[in-house]
Amino acid sequence: MMPIQQRNSLSRRNFLQSSGAATAAALSAGVWSSRSIAASNSANEKLNIACIGTANRALADIDGVTSESIVALCDVDSRYLGVQSKRFPDAKTYVDYREMLESNKGYVDAVVIGLTDHHHAPATIRAIENQMHVYCEKPLTHTVEEARIVTEAARAAGVATQMGTQIHATDNYRRVVEVIRSGAIGDVNEVHVWVGKGWGAEGLPAGSDTPPEYLDWDLWLGPAPQRPFLDGQYHPAQWRRWWAFGQGTLGDMACHYMDLPFWALGLTSPTRVAAAGPPVDAEACPLGLKVNYDFPAVDGRGPVKLTWYDGNLTPRTVSDIKVPGSGVMFVGSEGKMFADYGGYKLYPEEKYASFTPPPKSIPTSIGHHAEWIRACKSGEPTTCNFDYAGPLTEAVLLGNVAFRSGRPIQWDAKNLRVTGNEQATALLSKEYRAGWEVRALESVG
Repeated sequence: MMPIQQRNSLSRRNFLQSSGAATAAALSAGVWSSRSIAASNSANEKLNIACIGTANRALADIDGVTSESIVALCDVDSRYLGVQSKRFPDAKTYVDYREMLESNKGYVDAVVIGLTDHHHAPATIRAIENQMHVYCEKPLTHTVEEARIVTEAARAAGVATQMGTQIHATDNYRRVVEVIRSGAIGDVNEVHVWVGKGWGAEGLPAGSDTPPEYLDWDLWLGPAPQRPFLDGQYHPAQWRRWWAFGQGTLGDMACHYMDLPFWALGLTSPTRVAAAGPPVDAEACPLGLKVNYDFPAVDGRGPVKLTWYDGNLTPRTVSDIKVPGSGVMFVGSEGKMFADYGGYKLYPEEKYASFTPPPKSIPTSIGHHAEWIRACKSGEPTTCNFDYAGPLTEAVLLGNVAFRSGRPIQWDAKNLRVTGNEQATALLSKEYRAGWEVRALESVG
């Protein structure tokens, strides 16, 4: 595979030059006057929303935007599509989202993407090309390169974006961020993040079955290489176990749990990433993984070492404290904090027995999906827009790049490059089947 920095069609410099010129030209000509985020819709006018994926996690996302007009639905599984078609009888239905996005250019305002990871970027970039606002499930993309491409494309196009890290909108995460920023546990230079899931496997499952009539298997594969359908594997629930479709437990859960230290400590791009786990399998994700990230000092904060654990490598104690199956431990110069989705606790307990939280400074969210809807109509940025979610996703996926390459990586975020590790460089991107490519935009509008 050609290294990322050698492929002109995906060159960051070429992208910025071409998209910047296209942006200026479009604004000058006024062609965005009816599509820009500041003028898409008035506060009272409903958005025309297309939903790609209609079941499981995608169904929860549909439920989050029903205040608007659901005008198009897409799913490769006719069972799921049929259920939602009855629910939204006026919505047009599609099996191929490429057709849906192209045929509804100028009609659909915004797109909700709730597909398998390997479809996130192909769907997102095509929506952006058609000047549609985008809500995309986590992780934002399937590769590091894709994360950079869609982040910069969304910024150039001026569309409203949100990544589906719904827990970010909860009050508890806001209180944790406030406590850490207040200095209650001192300077934080060490963080541990763990999740007791194990989205892994050992090689590819053997055999093949005839795809059922209700499933378009070729479209489900989309950009991924051809492989046989297997009943009970891949679709709908097991696909995260294989590199062709997912990114294992790290890809599934880190955007939720690493989100908290990213937010509280203002993390961006690591400089070094090292990973340990079972022997690397070319096809299957590991059943357990440990990743060490080094983040540089920035804005008065010192460097941060963040350690991720999952699956059968999940710890029972962290920093000498017995912990549950998932959570985050901030280790500060004056104390420690354990946090998860629902609450937080400070250590040593006796020291913080009478602790008074700092005044609330982060406003209560109107709702994760509601933030995006408001952004589509007003231009007010969301809390997990792609400028935030893109770097978070890049950092998350670099853990798997380090693991699969077999040795630590030195990361040059500015140039989207691994220093001195050709195998890791190749893992930043991937090949696509014809018709599913993800390329930096040459023009917008």
